[in-house]
Amino acid sequence: MPRTQAQHTSRITEPEEAPVSNKPTRSDTLNDRLARFREIKISVIGRKSGRSISNPVWFVLDGEKVYLLPVKGSDTQWYKNVLKNPSIRLDARGEEGEFQAVPITKPSQVSTVVEKFREKYGAADVKKYYSKFDVAVVVQLHQ
Repeated sequence: MPRTQAQHTSRITEPEEAPVSNKPTRSDTLNDRLARFREIKISVIGRKSGRSISNPVWFVLDGEKVYLLPVKGSDTQWYKNVLKNPSIRLDARGEEGEFQAVPITKPSQVSTVVEKFREKYGAADVKKYYSKFDVAVVVQLHQ
């Protein structure tokens, strides 16, 4: 059905962006980026220095959870820092948020995380870069 000039004009003058209340939250944008990227930057607080320390890491996004696998397991420095101060900042190329990291130490749960990493990055690369599979970390994006 053809539009009248008035209908056409009103269509053009409608705002292109959704109303503020319907805009994605910062976390939604972070989720979108996490879904697209293979590597993020994490920042943790140094257990001795008290300063923010950043590292690039691989991760797996599963729903509202981000899984992290320390490359040297429980010997990884950022993991040791998380044990002392669980505050962690995730940065996916400029979209970031601060969350609480929860260590995973139960072997069956760690194995599940390792499998998720193998599915995403390939078993050969996980074997190549990761040397100890005794711990993992989970970050809940929405509380």
